[in-house]
Amino acid sequence: MALATRITNAAAIAACNAVTALIGSGAKLRIYSGTQPVNADTGLSGNTLLAELALSATPFGAAVDNTDKATATANAVTADSSADAAGTATWFRVVTSGGTTIWDGSVGTTGADMNLNSVSITLGANVSISGWTFTMPEF
Repeated sequence: MALATRITNAAAIAACNAVTALIGSGAKLRIYSGTQPVNADTGLSGNTLLAELALSATPFGAAVDNTDKATATANAVTADSSADAAGTATWFRVVTSGGTTIWDGSVGTTGADMNLNSVSITLGANVSISGWTFTMPEF
């Protein structure tokens, strides 16, 4: 028998809000080069930290229903005014102020979890994002 779990709009919104609430004040968005780990519980392995951006004290707004998913939009994200290293951005990780991983995702210029105008990061360059959402599917 096939798996067919589905959740309601209300459950997707609650789940989206619960995940984004885990981030808390002082959290960071870290952008890396190299291969993204197999899951967010896996530590780094040969990855280079390219940039670290500070999330606002309230990182995300309340989730809203978005047809077949719930979406929370990030509040202001402070740019990294001087990139830590040069390289090709391939994935990101969201961590709490204490460094605990909450989630990670792919980086690209289109069709990725986080789309940048360029994935080529230069040492010392300004790295910023202009908009970002977290999505929880209804399955």
